[in-house]
Amino acid sequence: MANVAENIVKTLNANGVDRVYGIPGDSLNGLTDALRKDGRIRWVHVRHEESAAFAAAADAGTTGDLAVVAGSCGPGNLHLINGLYDAQRSRVPVLAIAAHIPTVEIGTGYFQETHPQELFRECSVYVEYVADPSQMPRLMEIAMRAAIEQRGVAVLVIPGDVALSEIADDRAVVIERTRPLIQPSGPELEKAATMLNAAKKVTILAGAGVEGAHDEVIALADALGAPIVHALRGKEFIEYDNPFDVGMTGLLGFASGYRAMEAADTLLVLGSDFPYEQFYPEHATTIQVDIRGSQLGKRHPLDLGLVGDVKATAEALLPRLARKDDRGHLDDAVAHYLKTRKKLDELAVPAKGARPIHPQYLARLLDEYAADDAIFTADVGSPTVWAARYLSMTEGRRLIGSFTHGSMANALMHGIGAQVAHPDRQVVALAGDGGLAMMLGELLTLTQNGLPVKTIVVNNSSLNFVELETKAAGFVTYGTGLDNPSFAAIAEAMGIFARRVERSEDLPEAVREVLAHDGPALLDVVTERQELSMPPAIEAAQVKGFALYAIRTVMSGRGDELLDLARANWRQLF
Repeated sequence: MANVAENIVKTLNANGVDRVYGIPGDSLNGLTDALRKDGRIRWVHVRHEESAAFAAAADAGTTGDLAVVAGSCGPGNLHLINGLYDAQRSRVPVLAIAAHIPTVEIGTGYFQETHPQELFRECSVYVEYVADPSQMPRLMEIAMRAAIEQRGVAVLVIPGDVALSEIADDRAVVIERTRPLIQPSGPELEKAATMLNAAKKVTILAGAGVEGAHDEVIALADALGAPIVHALRGKEFIEYDNPFDVGMTGLLGFASGYRAMEAADTLLVLGSDFPYEQFYPEHATTIQVDIRGSQLGKRHPLDLGLVGDVKATAEALLPRLARKDDRGHLDDAVAHYLKTRKKLDELAVPAKGARPIHPQYLARLLDEYAADDAIFTADVGSPTVWAARYLSMTEGRRLIGSFTHGSMANALMHGIGAQVAHPDRQVVALAGDGGLAMMLGELLTLTQNGLPVKTIVVNNSSLNFVELETKAAGFVTYGTGLDNPSFAAIAEAMGIFARRVERSEDLPEAVREVLAHDGPALLDVVTERQELSMPPAIEAAQVKGFALYAIRTVMSGRGDELLDLARANWRQLF
């Protein structure tokens, strides 16, 4: 008779799951042995459980399918939590098997005892403790369905002894994702159409919810004469083949995106949870469409909220709209975008002489030389800024990051999952030096699993974005410097092809060489520490903050830092 762990493996097989991310441990013996005996599901061995969870998040995010991760009892599954938060907040389906201490020891303060069902409650749509084999496979089915249907994390907490216990019902149920058609009611659509038809200047804000609705949103924009601004998570789904694109808004965005929203008398928000209230137009009529009603009005007051899938809603709304012949607002926004784009591109140039490389130039070269269907991952911080501004999307490209949870060190870990899920595609991990150093051991995961991830290190010897935030708040930078080794030398010691570049003239060849290498490769690029990433709108408080920073920096005896800052950014200011 099969045991619980064997039934888990049987169910995963039935549902097309062919890989599990994790690190073995004695409390996971039942599961790993069942995987070994079955032989059809790959065990993706990582060097830290956090990486396993981030990898599963990227796997699920790029495939849309359920990804599975496993952690041993106590500290083992506790390490999963940061990556599971990322998956949960990115709304991707992940099943986590969290092993537990022996059943008879629960509640005694036993070695490695925690209470996983409490720990994981906030970062999951479902978490349950399997206390008896009779609960399985029913709880397995419930957990999988919750993750798939609610697009989130489901956690099963299973003591090692329960996993090895015989199971009475050895069934394997296939959980298929439902795909309902959800759109607003007729009267709601008519109300939205009336408001949009009356508007003079409509701007669309597109978020991650426009996935799969590219052509329908473009058609809406055409009918409304509306420029399309995208949030960061919407970039990969709406930026390409889009004559209405005017760039991104938000802290990492473009002046043109900010301006297109400020100039609007009506804002149509499609599938976006864009969180920064200060970037919404204060006096515009606001209409929001979201698949989840609980999201409506969460970030900004609404004049009309509609529950619906963006694709279905756009298709139903379009016949009700009168095409706008006045394209003045659109033409002005596009012209401003082209001017803004030109200014940004002028910053993506080689540095003079021996000066450190401008990160914009690195990002531009990656965009030019990467494959048309490359999957990019970007660390939170300055790598995300350069990815957002300089990596152009195609219908085949993807851009994955910890864009909602905001964890450092995600690029390499996400890259692992993306490469496992897509072995024949180019995966480029744009990593910060601080982020890579946090999870440096995961380079070994690349060699051990034969994953040809291209890791590009933005090596500015600092927690760069933290420094920018510190300066904007008026504080002297402190504790943000990093004494870095040669990341290329470390990678080579791990068996990874690597290059280190310190001068702009050597960068194009190095980028081409690393991207073309057959196997894992790393490019260590020494970039300008003092490079500023200007927000699309600078508030008075930020101007005051930089003035205070300058005064305090001089008074602290570090005036040379101001000279470096001016030298690095002179071309941005004049």
